Amino acid sequence: MENQSSRNAFMLKGKLSKRGYDWWWHSLVGTNKKTGERKPFFIEYYVINPALSKDEIVLGQSNNAKVKGLKPSYAMIKAGAWGKDAKQIHNFYPISSFYASDNKMDVKIGNNTADDYHLKGSVMLSESDALNHPEYMSQWGSMSWDLKANKTISYSVGYGASKLFRWLDAFMMYWHVEGMKTEYVGIINFDGEEYLVSPENSYGYQDKNWGWDYTNPWIWLNCNCFKSKISGKILNKTSLDIGGGKPLMFGMQFNKKFLMVFNYEGQHFEFNFSKFWKFVKQEFNCYVTDEKVSWKVNSSVGDYKLEVDFSCLRNTMLLCNYENPDGQKLHTDLWNGGYAQGTVKIWKKENRSYKLIDELEGEMGGCEFGEY
Repeated sequence: MENQSSRNAFMLKGKLSKRGYDWWWHSLVGTNKKTGERKPFFIEYYVINPALSKDEIVLGQSNNAKVKGLKPSYAMIKAGAWGKDAKQIHNFYPISSFYASDNKMDVKIGNNTADDYHLKGSVMLSESDALNHPEYMSQWGSMSWDLKANKTISYSVGYGASKLFRWLDAFMMYWHVEGMKTEYVGIINFDGEEYLVSPENSYGYQDKNWGWDYTNPWIWLNCNCFKSKISGKILNKTSLDIGGGKPLMFGMQFNKKFLMVFNYEGQHFEFNFSKFWKFVKQEFNCYVTDEKVSWKVNSSVGDYKLEVDFSCLRNTMLLCNYENPDGQKLHTDLWNGGYAQGTVKIWKKENRSYKLIDELEGEMGGCEFGEY
């Protein structure tokens, strides 16, 4: 049987090595050493089309690549923060400076390293370089990190990301969540300000995606900071994760679907559309207004029902930049944030009607929504 954590390994083999991307995403909260302000951060180790260009960085948005019809090929460190000064900073490296294990999460891009227990690295880009090079798809600034990680809750989506389905090249985009709830500890330096990261309030997360294009729409919501509205208790063993869009399987486009998992103080609830034999019912409405981005998700399976109502203020978010393996930047309105907040209601059916088990308030959640 496949070791589930092996899905956190490098995946760009065969066709995907010439038309594919792979990334390891981390998000967490730090506390400003001087002011005590909480701030959410993200760090991503990314690679695209590694077999196309070993020693030269090829940026798909550059004029040279567009004129010559070249596809992107590079490794990238993407890091930044959310808030009133939200930004993403990109540093690019040739594939010759990239290494990743085939068996586990063990990644190195230049001097930046990441495995399941420790990540260390930095990004820096000047204002002039950011303004003069739109092909970088980046803001300017600097960030460095030295963090230890303890992954306390994981989530595997099931057969959809199994060896067989990967070998069959079944899906356009794959997902694995090794660190659905991750305790980080260490230091982040962001634009000259030092932030302390502690296990009890880092509310950390780590997942990975890989494939040959990005889903549309693109939906993600994670929260690890919950309090019960009924009991008033802080729920340190509770975690929510939602990912979805329009899956493309064996060339067939599905309607909007999502995978949702809720770990409630040790109880595990999965609402996974791909496990059709469980007759999962689901509906969601994600939308953007002038003020905020919202995620309204309802799903039921067996005797349980989950209702999620979260939103994130747009003035704390950023438009996340990616190009696909063909060099196209199709997602131009991909809203990405770290201040999502809202409620989760968990119900259980008793005598043909649902009884409320708990209603939770969540905050400091990671989130994403975009559609083209």
